[in-house]
Amino acid sequence: MQGDLLKPQHRCALRFNSGMTRLPSPEILISEVGPRDGLQSVKTTMPTADKLRWIDALAAAGLREIEVASFVPAQLLPQMADAAQVVQHALRHSGVRVMALVPNLRGAQAALQAGAQKLTLPVSASHAHSMANVRKTPEAMVEEVRAVLRLRDEIAPGVPVEVGMSTAFGCTLQGPVPEGDVLLLAAQLAQAGVDEIGLSDTTGMGNPAQVARLFKALFSEVGALTGAAHMHNTRGLGLANCLAAYEAGVRTFDSSLGGLGGCPYAPGASGNVVTEDLVFMFEAMGVSTGVDMNRLMAAREPLQAGLPGEPLYGMTPEAGLPKGWPGR
Repeated sequence: MQGDLLKPQHRCALRFNSGMTRLPSPEILISEVGPRDGLQSVKTTMPTADKLRWIDALAAAGLREIEVASFVPAQLLPQMADAAQVVQHALRHSGVRVMALVPNLRGAQAALQAGAQKLTLPVSASHAHSMANVRKTPEAMVEEVRAVLRLRDEIAPGVPVEVGMSTAFGCTLQGPVPEGDVLLLAAQLAQAGVDEIGLSDTTGMGNPAQVARLFKALFSEVGALTGAAHMHNTRGLGLANCLAAYEAGVRTFDSSLGGLGGCPYAPGASGNVVTEDLVFMFEAMGVSTGVDMNRLMAAREPLQAGLPGEPLYGMTPEAGLPKGWPGR
């Protein structure tokens, strides 16, 4: 989820933190994962037409990377049965990188054939979570990643392959995950040839000090391959953890509109960081995301229409944008 795709068209004025020291304002990338991570975690299957309308609204808001689908057997995740159709529709949006999650070689082949512009694979630092999620050990998943990379090189050279390292900050099944295990796995993935390695707080067990420490160690281990911070708000620390990752040097952040999402194979793993709150935080700080807050809030309408009755989260949508916010 490299930030070089993002070309923000505006920067929010710092009228809300006058008197505070202005932080640097580099271009950062908000990678929207709701259409995949969010939808696979709810029992209801969103109709395809509503899903496409939602993705259109996300693109209109200025999001430049959207994880639109997961290529897994439909009997396991019926919510993703229309993955190829969704990818092909999303490709209509120029300037949006269309990403798909693939758990294995078979899924990667289907995603690349559908036209996915980026692949992400879940590799867990926790043995217990890895077996529950993909029925393979972390070591076996490294070999699966190698196979996907060979396939990519054969049929779609240039398509980035990232790994989001699940349970990097702890696991509800295993308990604490040693940081040394995370860094060793990262080194193995870097050696395999992946383009990016992100860290995921799959079960919402991370804290800001831990997040900063582990991301700094990851930068030391794999350098520029360090990818996204994927945080959950299970214990209310999602935004604080994103800020800690930012201060450690991270410039790509996963989030989900309305806070939908959570791993179905990690007990107690509740929703992702809310995109609306994350964008508001960075823009209020003067850190440009390239996302239009008003259009982003409007993107909740097709989401709610496609999942009537499903609770959506977010403090910013509840409170509204402050007086003086651009476009308000």
